[in-house]
Parts: sequence; structure tokens; C-alpha cells
Amino acid sequence: MKKLIIALLFALPVAVMAAGGAHLEKANIDLSDKASLQRGAKLFVNYCLSCHSAAYQRYNRMGRDIGLSDAQVQENLMLAGEKVGETMTIAMPQSDAKRWFGNPPPDLSVMARARGTDYIYTYLKTFYIDENRPFGVNNAVFPDVGMPHVLWELEGQKKAITKTETDADGNETTVITGYEVVKPGSMSEAEYDQAARDMTNFMVYMSEPVVLKRQQIGIWVLLFLGIFFIVAYALKKEYWKDVH
Repeated sequence: MKKLIIALLFALPVAVMAAGGAHLEKANIDLSDKASLQRGAKLFVNYCLSCHSAAYQRYNRMGRDIGLSDAQVQENLMLAGEKVGETMTIAMPQSDAKRWFGNPPPDLSVMARARGTDYIYTYLKTFYIDENRPFGVNNAVFPDVGMPHVLWELEGQKKAITKTETDADGNETTVITGYEVVKPGSMSEAEYDQAARDMTNFMVYMSEPVVLKRQQIGIWVLLFLGIFFIVAYALKKEYWKDVH
């Protein structure tokens, strides 16, 4: 029963995210793909870092992890900071952000851990035109989202194709079945899918920069425990061989 309760508690965040009403697409990211991480970092810095901070991440640490030198980071990825050892903060005051957006945009350092990889990927791909929203767009996995679609120039603009479904109790709900492109972007659909995957990859890395190292250490720990078990079992057999 205790194990069941723990499993349900871990599953609860997933259930809450799924309650947004959208099917989450598989991101299929690869944290060892440094080219993807570099493209994702470029997209993040250019399209997200003006409003959202990543205050738990330092520029120089990011550069080393994704295969860039300090000089490359300063030249290509530092739009606001002055020193490569600074954290990825923004210049926008919290008071102004609250006045402009209603609430300050959240820090994105650990957003991928909070929401999940597939959630981030699907979120980036499911903005659609909604004239009733302040910024003219809505999002399938985050209904009534309070931010614009900052990647619209890349993806283009699209409207949602919907249908009405009725459950067993007669309650009607409107569900999104697809999208129709209204204004093409600078990228093809496949190119934008890759861009969304690259940004997701970078945000997942950023949420736990040591994840690959941790997994590598975990493998060695398991190998050690396996060898130690064999030695310990042989020692036990030797100690107890004369005991009947």
C-alpha cells in the first residue's frame, strides 16, 4: 500500500499536466547532442531570455557543457551580461513585468523538471490564433496562456481546427483536432519541429546540467555493487561452510 501511495504521488503532476486537454508529443531529445544543445541555447537566448531569466545557470558553465569556449559564449550568447561568469538574468524589473503581464514571467531554470520534457516540446508547438486573448494567441497545453508566441516568425501563425465531443453524461467539450496554417513562417514544419526539439533539449539540460555525469556515475556504482555482491556472497559461503 505504501508503494502504491508513493507511485500515485509521483504520477499526480503528470495527471495535472495532462488535464490541460492536449496530447503530449514525444520530444525524443538527446542530451549528448551538443550541436542540438548549441542551437537550443541560441534560440533560448534570442527568444526567451529577454523576459524569462535562468538565474540558476551561469554562462560559462553552460558554454563548457555544450562545447563552447568563453569567447564564443560572450560573442554569440551574452546579450545582457557583462562577465562570462554571471548568471543568466534579465534586465526587466519585476515591478514592470507585473504591470505589463499581470505576473512576472517565471524563471525557466528548472521549468523542464517541473513540467516535463514532452510538455515543453508540445507547448512550443501548440500556439494558435485566439483573438480573445490579450496577445492574440492561446496554447493547447496551457489554456489562456499569458504570453505571446515569441517563435511565430519561425513557425508562422495557425488556427486551431476543433470539434465538439459529448461524454456519457451529456457534457459537451471542444477539443482541438489539428491546425491550419494562416501565415507561413521562415521555417518549414520539419525545421520548426527540430527547432522546438533543440530548445526543449537545452531547457532539459539547463534544469539538471549534471544529468549525464550522474547517469555515468550511476552505472559505475551499479557495477561496483554487482562485483561487491559476488565477493560478499563468496565470503559468506566461506565463513559458513562448516556450519550445518
